[in-house]
Amino acid sequence: MIRIEAGAWAVMLEHAYSAYPRECCGILLGAENPGGERVVSAAFPCRNAYEGDQSDRFQIDPRDQVRANLKCRAEDIDIIGFFHSHPDCDAYFSATDLKNSWPWYSNIVLSIRQGAFAGAGSFRANDDQSQSETEELTYPSALPAPAADVAETAPGVESPS
Repeated sequence: MIRIEAGAWAVMLEHAYSAYPRECCGILLGAENPGGERVVSAAFPCRNAYEGDQSDRFQIDPRDQVRANLKCRAEDIDIIGFFHSHPDCDAYFSATDLKNSWPWYSNIVLSIRQGAFAGAGSFRANDDQSQSETEELTYPSALPAPAADVAETAPGVESPS
C-alpha cells in the first residue's frame, strides 16, 4: 500500500497539469513504515528528458535524479518510487512502463484528460520486469484545479532545450 500526503499530491498534480499534453515525470520521496505502508511525504518533479514525442514517453533527467538523492540524504528520507502522467489516456502501467521500471519501487500513473485529473493507479514490477501488480493507492480527495494559465514547465523544472 502507498499513501500520498497532501503536499506531495498537490506537487504531482500541478506538475502533470503544467506538462499536459506531454507526459510529466518525477520521483516519490518518503519512507516505508514498519507495517509495510509506503508514505510519500514529498514529490520531486523532474524534467522530461525524452528527445522524441513526449505525449506518450518520458525519461527522467539524470541531473534531477542526483538532486532527488541529495534531498533524500539531507532530509533522511528515501526514494520509494516514481510518478508520471498519461495525457488523455487511462492510468495503467504500459508495456513500456514495465520494461523501464525498477523492481521494488512504486510507480504511480496519473491520468490527465483534457487537462484535468481523471484518475491514478500505482503499480510494482516483479523482479524480472515481466509482470506488474496493482498496489493499493490512497491520496487526498481534495484535488487542486489546473491553473488557468498553465506554464510550459513546473516550478523548479528546466524547460526542454
